[in-house]
Amino acid sequence: MKASRVLGIGALLMATGIIAGAMAAHTLRDVLQPRQLESLHMAVNYQLFNALGLLVVGVLLRDPTLMATRLRHVPVLLISGIVCFSGSIYLLLADGPRWLGPVTPLGGVLLIAGWSLFALTLLRR
Repeated sequence: MKASRVLGIGALLMATGIIAGAMAAHTLRDVLQPRQLESLHMAVNYQLFNALGLLVVGVLLRDPTLMATRLRHVPVLLISGIVCFSGSIYLLLADGPRWLGPVTPLGGVLLIAGWSLFALTLLRR
């Protein structure tokens, strides 16, 4: 995935994470149960922190020597992880289908895989 695309997706994930956080703070605070609000905050935090990391990966991918490494696979893992982890929580809180429950930990595994590949790629250089 090209660096510019990674940066664009990272920026969109940051923007939507801020929107979700604002909704949690101002609109959904009175609608959701405390446990649901806690889950929403966790989804927002995971989205924002990993999107910020995705921006770092995008900047590093501007280096052609790094683009030629396994680092180029990291964005796919991170984006998939954010969508699966945070996205499934958002949908479950919006009364989405219960089968989405197992998607959340899958998202966590994808995020772990992405950051592990990131670390291994850079440590081997």
